[in-house]
Amino acid sequence: MISNLLYKETRLAAHPNLIIFTLMGPLLLIPAYPYTMIFLFSLIGNFVNLMYTRETNDIYYSSLLPLKKSEVVLGKWLVLLVSQMLTILISIPFAFLRLQLVSQPNPVGIEANVAFYGFGLMIFACFNFIFLTSYFKTVYKVGTSFLKGLFPATFLAIIVECLVHFPGLTWLDSVTLKGQMQQLPILGIGILIYAVAMWATYKISVRRFSQVNL
Repeated sequence: MISNLLYKETRLAAHPNLIIFTLMGPLLLIPAYPYTMIFLFSLIGNFVNLMYTRETNDIYYSSLLPLKKSEVVLGKWLVLLVSQMLTILISIPFAFLRLQLVSQPNPVGIEANVAFYGFGLMIFACFNFIFLTSYFKTVYKVGTSFLKGLFPATFLAIIVECLVHFPGLTWLDSVTLKGQMQQLPILGIGILIYAVAMWATYKISVRRFSQVNL
Protein backbone atom coordinates (compact mmCIF):
# COMPACT_ATOMS: atom_id res chain seq x y z
CA MET A 1 0.00 0.00 0.00
CA ILE A 2 2.74 2.46 0.95
CA SER A 3 4.66 1.84 -2.28
CA ASN A 4 1.48 2.31 -4.32
CA LEU A 5 0.68 5.56 -2.55
CA LEU A 6 4.19 6.88 -3.14
CA TYR A 7 4.04 5.83 -6.78
CA LYS A 8 0.76 7.68 -7.26
CA GLU A 9 2.04 10.80 -5.47
CA THR A 10 5.35 10.99 -7.31
CA ARG A 11 4.02 10.17 -10.78
CA LEU A 12 0.72 12.05 -10.72
CA ALA A 13 0.61 14.59 -7.90
CA ALA A 14 4.12 15.86 -7.12
CA HIS A 15 5.18 19.26 -8.43
CA PRO A 16 8.63 19.36 -10.14
CA ASN A 17 9.73 22.17 -7.83
CA LEU A 18 9.57 19.75 -4.92
CA ILE A 19 12.52 17.91 -6.46
CA ILE A 20 14.43 21.15 -7.02
CA PHE A 21 14.00 22.30 -3.42
CA THR A 22 15.03 18.86 -2.19
CA LEU A 23 18.37 19.13 -4.04
CA MET A 24 19.76 22.05 -2.05
CA GLY A 25 22.63 20.09 -0.46
CA PRO A 26 25.33 21.81 -2.58
CA LEU A 27 24.59 25.07 -0.72
CA LEU A 28 26.82 23.65 2.04
CA LEU A 29 29.80 24.45 -0.18
CA ILE A 30 29.15 28.20 0.01
CA PRO A 31 31.81 29.56 2.41
CA ALA A 32 29.58 32.06 4.24
CA TYR A 33 25.92 31.07 4.23
CA PRO A 34 23.18 30.29 6.79
CA TYR A 35 23.06 26.54 6.21
CA THR A 36 19.69 26.08 7.91
CA MET A 37 18.27 27.61 4.72
CA ILE A 38 18.61 24.12 3.23
CA PHE A 39 15.88 22.94 5.58
CA LEU A 40 13.74 26.03 4.96
CA PHE A 41 13.97 25.49 1.20
CA SER A 42 12.59 22.00 1.75
CA LEU A 43 9.61 23.53 3.56
CA ILE A 44 8.98 25.81 0.58
CA GLY A 45 9.12 22.83 -1.76
CA ASN A 46 6.45 21.01 0.21
CA PHE A 47 4.32 24.14 0.30
CA VAL A 48 4.51 24.45 -3.51
CA ASN A 49 3.65 20.77 -3.77
CA LEU A 50 0.46 21.13 -1.74
CA MET A 51 -0.46 24.28 -3.63
CA TYR A 52 -0.24 22.18 -6.79
CA THR A 53 -2.38 19.55 -5.05
CA ARG A 54 -5.07 22.15 -4.44
CA GLU A 55 -4.99 23.56 -7.96
CA THR A 56 -5.26 20.11 -9.54
CA ASN A 57 -7.98 18.93 -7.10
CA ASP A 58 -5.79 15.97 -6.25
CA ILE A 59 -7.35 15.48 -2.81
CA TYR A 60 -10.78 15.18 -4.41
CA TYR A 61 -9.40 12.84 -7.06
CA SER A 62 -7.69 10.69 -4.43
CA SER A 63 -10.94 10.48 -2.46
CA LEU A 64 -12.66 9.02 -5.53
CA LEU A 65 -10.12 6.19 -5.61
CA PRO A 66 -10.65 3.04 -3.50
CA LEU A 67 -8.76 4.66 -0.64
CA LYS A 68 -9.68 5.43 2.94
CA LYS A 69 -9.40 9.03 4.07
CA SER A 70 -6.55 7.96 6.32
CA GLU A 71 -4.71 6.65 3.24
CA VAL A 72 -5.20 9.96 1.42
CA VAL A 73 -3.51 11.68 4.37
CA LEU A 74 -0.82 8.99 4.43
CA GLY A 75 0.11 9.72 0.81
CA LYS A 76 0.77 13.41 1.48
CA TRP A 77 2.48 12.62 4.78
CA LEU A 78 4.82 10.18 3.04
CA VAL A 79 5.81 12.74 0.41
CA LEU A 80 6.70 15.19 3.17
CA LEU A 81 8.69 12.55 5.05
CA VAL A 82 10.57 11.19 2.04
CA SER A 83 11.44 14.64 0.65
CA GLN A 84 12.87 15.72 3.99
CA MET A 85 14.89 12.55 4.45
CA LEU A 86 16.26 12.98 0.93
CA THR A 87 17.15 16.61 1.69
CA ILE A 88 19.29 15.39 4.59
CA LEU A 89 20.81 12.40 2.79
CA ILE A 90 21.70 14.40 -0.34
CA SER A 91 23.35 17.12 1.74
CA ILE A 92 25.57 14.79 3.80
CA PRO A 93 28.20 14.16 1.04
CA PHE A 94 28.50 17.92 0.58
CA ALA A 95 29.05 18.36 4.32
CA PHE A 96 32.05 16.03 4.05
CA LEU A 97 33.21 17.70 0.85
CA ARG A 98 33.06 21.10 2.56
CA LEU A 99 35.66 19.91 5.08
CA GLN A 100 38.03 19.20 2.22
CA LEU A 101 37.40 22.30 0.11
CA VAL A 102 36.63 25.08 2.58
CA SER A 103 39.23 25.76 5.24
CA GLN A 104 37.59 28.80 6.85
CA PRO A 105 34.81 28.38 9.44
CA ASN A 106 31.37 29.62 8.55
CA PRO A 107 31.15 33.22 9.88
CA VAL A 108 27.38 33.37 9.46
CA GLY A 109 26.29 30.57 11.76
CA ILE A 110 26.43 26.86 12.48
CA GLU A 111 28.70 24.51 10.55
CA ALA A 112 27.38 21.47 8.69
CA ASN A 113 27.98 19.02 11.52
CA VAL A 114 26.15 16.49 13.68
CA ALA A 115 24.39 19.19 15.72
CA PHE A 116 23.31 20.90 12.50
CA TYR A 117 21.38 17.81 11.41
CA GLY A 118 19.86 17.34 14.85
CA PHE A 119 18.58 20.90 14.82
CA GLY A 120 17.41 20.43 11.22
CA LEU A 121 15.18 17.56 12.28
CA MET A 122 13.71 19.78 14.99
CA ILE A 123 12.99 22.49 12.41
CA PHE A 124 11.26 19.92 10.20
CA ALA A 125 9.26 18.56 13.13
CA CYS A 126 8.06 22.02 14.17
CA PHE A 127 6.92 22.89 10.66
CA ASN A 128 5.36 19.53 9.79
CA PHE A 129 3.18 19.38 12.87
CA ILE A 130 1.73 22.85 12.42
CA PHE A 131 1.55 22.79 8.62
CA LEU A 132 -0.11 19.44 7.98
CA THR A 133 -2.51 19.46 10.93
CA SER A 134 -3.67 22.93 9.87
CA TYR A 135 -3.88 21.99 6.20
CA PHE A 136 -6.06 18.94 6.76
CA LYS A 137 -8.66 21.02 8.58
CA THR A 138 -9.89 22.21 5.17
CA VAL A 139 -7.39 20.91 2.52
CA TYR A 140 -7.75 24.30 0.81
CA LYS A 141 -6.05 26.92 3.01
CA VAL A 142 -2.53 25.96 2.00
CA GLY A 143 -1.02 29.45 2.25
CA THR A 144 -2.38 30.09 5.73
CA SER A 145 -1.20 26.69 6.94
CA PHE A 146 2.25 27.30 5.43
CA LEU A 147 2.68 30.66 7.15
CA LYS A 148 1.57 29.19 10.48
CA GLY A 149 4.31 26.58 10.21
CA LEU A 150 6.95 28.75 8.56
CA PHE A 151 7.19 31.48 11.21
CA PRO A 152 8.10 29.23 14.18
CA ALA A 153 10.35 27.06 11.97
CA THR A 154 12.22 30.16 10.73
CA PHE A 155 12.49 31.52 14.26
CA LEU A 156 13.99 28.20 15.36
CA ALA A 157 16.45 28.33 12.44
CA ILE A 158 17.54 31.85 13.45
CA ILE A 159 18.11 30.68 17.02
CA VAL A 160 20.24 27.77 15.76
CA GLU A 161 22.38 30.10 13.66
CA CYS A 162 22.86 32.48 16.60
CA LEU A 163 23.63 29.87 19.28
CA VAL A 164 27.15 29.15 18.00
CA HIS A 165 28.14 32.81 18.50
CA PHE A 166 27.79 32.51 22.29
CA PRO A 167 31.14 31.70 23.95
CA GLY A 168 29.78 28.82 26.00
CA LEU A 169 28.18 27.13 23.02
CA THR A 170 31.01 27.18 20.51
CA TRP A 171 31.21 23.37 20.77
CA LEU A 172 28.02 23.29 18.68
CA ASP A 173 30.08 24.65 15.80
CA SER A 174 32.86 22.05 15.95
CA VAL A 175 33.66 19.86 12.95
CA THR A 176 36.33 17.80 14.70
CA LEU A 177 35.67 14.14 15.52
CA LYS A 178 35.72 14.80 19.26
CA GLY A 179 33.47 17.82 18.93
CA GLN A 180 30.91 16.00 16.81
CA MET A 181 30.85 13.06 19.21
CA GLN A 182 29.88 15.60 21.86
CA GLN A 183 27.02 16.72 19.59
CA LEU A 184 25.51 13.23 19.24
CA PRO A 185 22.90 13.79 22.00
CA ILE A 186 21.51 16.71 19.98
CA LEU A 187 21.15 14.45 16.96
CA GLY A 188 19.47 11.81 19.12
CA ILE A 189 17.04 14.35 20.55
CA GLY A 190 16.33 15.64 17.03
CA ILE A 191 15.52 12.13 15.79
CA LEU A 192 13.23 11.50 18.77
CA ILE A 193 11.40 14.81 18.37
CA TYR A 194 10.99 14.25 14.65
CA ALA A 195 9.63 10.72 15.11
CA VAL A 196 7.12 11.74 17.79
CA ALA A 197 6.04 14.86 15.88
CA MET A 198 5.50 12.93 12.64
CA TRP A 199 3.45 10.29 14.44
CA ALA A 200 1.31 12.98 16.09
CA THR A 201 1.05 14.89 12.81
CA TYR A 202 -0.36 11.87 11.01
CA LYS A 203 -2.84 10.97 13.76
CA ILE A 204 -4.21 14.49 14.16
CA SER A 205 -4.32 15.07 10.38
CA VAL A 206 -6.35 11.89 9.88
CA ARG A 207 -8.80 12.90 12.59
CA ARG A 208 -9.27 16.37 11.14
CA PHE A 209 -9.53 15.22 7.52
CA SER A 210 -12.18 12.66 8.50
CA GLN A 211 -14.45 15.60 9.38
CA VAL A 212 -13.90 17.43 6.09
CA ASN A 213 -16.82 17.32 3.67
CA LEU A 214 -15.36 17.35 0.17
